[in-house]
Amino acid sequence: MRTTFQHVRTTKKCLEKQGDDEGLSLLKVRRKRPVAGVERGLSRLPPQPPGMALSVLVVLLLAVLYEGTKVAKAKLLHKTLENLPNTTSQQLILESDQDSTGSRSTPADGHRLRWFLCYFGQSLVHVIQVVLGYFVMLAIMSYNTWIFLGAIVGLGVGYYLAYPLLSMT
Repeated sequence: MRTTFQHVRTTKKCLEKQGDDEGLSLLKVRRKRPVAGVERGLSRLPPQPPGMALSVLVVLLLAVLYEGTKVAKAKLLHKTLENLPNTTSQQLILESDQDSTGSRSTPADGHRLRWFLCYFGQSLVHVIQVVLGYFVMLAIMSYNTWIFLGAIVGLGVGYYLAYPLLSMT
């Protein structure tokens, strides 16, 4: 098999023998525009250091946010459990007390609304946590050592910063 360089050399010799100056000038113009990276045998250029540092920083921050959303989800679960609606036995006691006082407003409606809002917030935080988790996973699946280390450090820093917030009330 002949390579492209051998074809160019053969074509150049033929054009020189024929005295075709126009063909030679076209051949020279084509040789001046090499494909980027092909001459050196590189399929792509290596990442530049500032871009890589920025990528590692973004993955690190995503990992810290992921750990923060885990804590936020736990806090919202605690609030949701506090705002659970009354059980049926508690509702019967409240209804008998309200009948004796003549009042018709039910405090259970306020509890149900708060419970719904807490549960809705918990669902939103869960969606955010899943999305952030998948972003971190996709970054790790780039199989870049620096990105991997950025994710690990970010998860560690996020755990260190976020989990003491669980004990605060």
